Amino acid sequence: MLVKEELNRYIRQMILPELGLAGQEKLKAAKVLVIGAGGLGCPMLQYLAAAGVGEIGIIDDDVVELSNLHRQILYNHTDIGQPKAQVAAAKLAMLNPHIRLTAYHERFTAERAGHICQDYDLVIDCSDNFTTRYLVNDTCVALGKTLIFGSILQFEGQVAVFNHQGSANYRDLYPAPPTENINCVEGGVIGILPGLIGLYMANEAIKLICGIGETLSGKLMTVNALNNAVLIFKIASKKPTDTAKPAPAKTDKAISEIDKTTLDNWLETNADEVFLIDVRESYEHEDDSIGGINLPLYELTASLTAIPKNKKVVCYCQTGQRSKMAVQLLSGIYQGEVYSLKGGIFG
Repeated sequence: MLVKEELNRYIRQMILPELGLAGQEKLKAAKVLVIGAGGLGCPMLQYLAAAGVGEIGIIDDDVVELSNLHRQILYNHTDIGQPKAQVAAAKLAMLNPHIRLTAYHERFTAERAGHICQDYDLVIDCSDNFTTRYLVNDTCVALGKTLIFGSILQFEGQVAVFNHQGSANYRDLYPAPPTENINCVEGGVIGILPGLIGLYMANEAIKLICGIGETLSGKLMTVNALNNAVLIFKIASKKPTDTAKPAPAKTDKAISEIDKTTLDNWLETNADEVFLIDVRESYEHEDDSIGGINLPLYELTASLTAIPKNKKVVCYCQTGQRSKMAVQLLSGIYQGEVYSLKGGIFG
């Protein structure tokens, strides 16, 4: 139950008819685990705390560094060398004394993952490496926990809601981790991007907790801070017994697909008429490909001049998910024939 000071603190959002007193009480009763208190975690944690999420767990084994401060705005230069999880919890407690905060200054490991996650209703992945992302996803699937995912690199960010009421999980989009990890340390990131993506993640959390609005369950949203492109794609779940049917993304259109047998036949009979595009990341293309050029999904619209109009264009990826997104993306702006390789290169 909300006390008088909380009623005054949250009044501006409680007057929203979609939220109201009932929604605010749901926020107070919610238990949310945030994995990673870095670029994404900082803004997301601040807004969840300010919104009145009753219990927040923060897990991060890192310490504040000078190179963090251009994007991790919860910290300042006096915090350098201090554990992020503990500093974040202390500052959030000053922001809102009506919430409970637990700091885990440790790495999210397989040995501890289930034990930590089981105490929370909602898990939010703000990590910056693939090992943790897959561990978080697999733990949430095993425990039946909804997962909010976010990632950032250079000028592009991604947001999705996984494993919610039978919707797709992270492995439906990226079945296996890459052989190398590319993060902000190697690739760089514009400081404002974690703020944008972190706030989208916080917004998804509030909607999920309160049961309002349309969420990104079973969808992937990409945000490009350089050209202001915002795209939403539907992600199909590979669960054969999955009966959940998330609302279709607004960008959904009929997708032209071909199977591997058809592609092999085209390449064998008239290879000159086929143009292959690997829409995965460059490191994935280098690891294993079936030829053609490499244009990652987020570079497609800026690379139309590299795609011939007089050939059958076949987009491919590892599973067929990103290639379908690529066909959606090219539909309406590219005049030639475009196909997605059904099931991907291993399908």
